[in-house]
Amino acid sequence: MAATIRPARASTPRFAVIDWAMLETALAIGAVPEAATELVQYRKMALEPQPPASVVDLGLRGAPNLELLHIIAPELIVSSSFYEYQRASFERVAPVFSMPVFTPGQSPLPLLQDATLHLGRRLGREPEAQALITSCEEESAEARRRFSGLSNRKIFLISLGDSRHFRAFGSDSLFGNMLQQLDLENAWSGSTDYSAAAPVGLEQLVREPEASIIVIGPTDTETLMRLPQNALWNALPAVRDNRVIYLPALDHFGGLPTARQFLRLLTQYWPEHARG
Repeated sequence: MAATIRPARASTPRFAVIDWAMLETALAIGAVPEAATELVQYRKMALEPQPPASVVDLGLRGAPNLELLHIIAPELIVSSSFYEYQRASFERVAPVFSMPVFTPGQSPLPLLQDATLHLGRRLGREPEAQALITSCEEESAEARRRFSGLSNRKIFLISLGDSRHFRAFGSDSLFGNMLQQLDLENAWSGSTDYSAAAPVGLEQLVREPEASIIVIGPTDTETLMRLPQNALWNALPAVRDNRVIYLPALDHFGGLPTARQFLRLLTQYWPEHARG
């Protein structure tokens, strides 16, 4: 269920957002920015919560329109550690709020919880930020109970780049961390870098024949059309035994709202393993 978005309070500064994890977090706690980046793609992926039409699109996250940002003249720019290389440019416009949200080798959930709470304080929404953290913890506990029957099942969390290659999400990714929250075992034992491993061939999935596969979108239409024609994919035990589920598009570098959406989608798309 999408979060209810209410107009920002008077105590909330006029702000712009660069980082998508911080955008969804701000919206989830009821703070609507003046502007944000890559809104066309954000809306196309149907990420939650959705921003109102009044939010101005600043263009690419990696290269936002600084001239437009100057015109909008926000009182605060909400960024993250991903965009520290642009901090000097942002600070010529307004003060910058930026915290680490993903760090190699670290579980992202504690970082995201900390960033959520600090963002809530900065935007005058601390009670709502704490409520979001509590809600995610409660839904994690409920999902852990629902999927307790899978405690001995290994699971690959992957993103398909094409019909022959995939990226695996490890423990320092958001989805890998959520799998740990559910007391489920990640079948991928290779290295990752807080998002996913470098693309590898589908043959790597043969190493754990008993593992189920969760494909996390976005997955392009051409890849989905070619998969049934791929002999290696069809030969995978998980595919033969119908142990593959496809989730809709999620932000691979998302915040707590994405984590919560992942739990909800897992329950929705894998109902045979979700206890009532």
